[in-house]
Amino acid sequence: MSLKNIYTYGGRPAKRNLTVADIQANKARGLKMTQVDAQTRDEAAMLADLGIDVITIADLDIDEVRGGAPDTFVTGSQTMVQYVSEDEALGAAIRCAERGADAIYTPRGLGVVERLSKEGLAVQGHLGLVPRRSTLVGGLRTIGRTAEEAMALLEDFRRLEEAGAYACEVECVAVEALEAIRNHTNLVTYSIGSGSGGDVIFSFLMDICGDVENPPRHAKAWGDVLSLRKAIAVEQEKAVGSFKSEVTAGSFPDPAHTVSMKPGEQEKFYEALEGWRPLHQ
Repeated sequence: MSLKNIYTYGGRPAKRNLTVADIQANKARGLKMTQVDAQTRDEAAMLADLGIDVITIADLDIDEVRGGAPDTFVTGSQTMVQYVSEDEALGAAIRCAERGADAIYTPRGLGVVERLSKEGLAVQGHLGLVPRRSTLVGGLRTIGRTAEEAMALLEDFRRLEEAGAYACEVECVAVEALEAIRNHTNLVTYSIGSGSGGDVIFSFLMDICGDVENPPRHAKAWGDVLSLRKAIAVEQEKAVGSFKSEVTAGSFPDPAHTVSMKPGEQEKFYEALEGWRPLHQ
């Protein structure tokens, strides 16, 4: 894969697997892309090595993730409550971009999206089911299952695009609705639980690896890390319990795990102790 030369928002020369323009061109060509989240340097390095197109991260993890995936397109994500005012959100977005993020995700309103995009940041919004606003739509459910709701969702896409976003995470939207809407918007669509109609298919690492006790319906596991984690927890409990028991019984530390004095030195030491008196006794 050839890398593109860029300058980061912070003015540093860098290389990237994709640019925003590339992602938009891939959308136009119908080329499917992938996005997975990472929290650590090792996770980021693994995703980069496996060719994941976009890595999404918590914005505060940017240095850690960039260390593992220096050339992969990274989206720094803000939470709903992390930054209260538009000024705070903008300041945090600029700091994240300065340290190497290629785009900024926000689930907040159009005012925040517009404020960030006006500063030349690539902004990704969130439509469909926004879990932290789920009370407004009657709970955790699929959005756009009726024609009326799907048309209302299309209007939301239009408003988000007009606010300056380049992309949108589309969560738990009816398959047919997103398949149709993606052809009526310039927004790059990141589908999670919304079928294959998205331009980018997004899944969380824990869901992919089977590391969730009760995964959402749209999640598919290609591994069983949870069973391994449970087995590790059992081994940890067994090991710590044995440690406690042997210390209490006096059988640990034992000769196999300690170092004795050199031959003959113990006797010399004891003789010296018998003649030793404290200086101020």
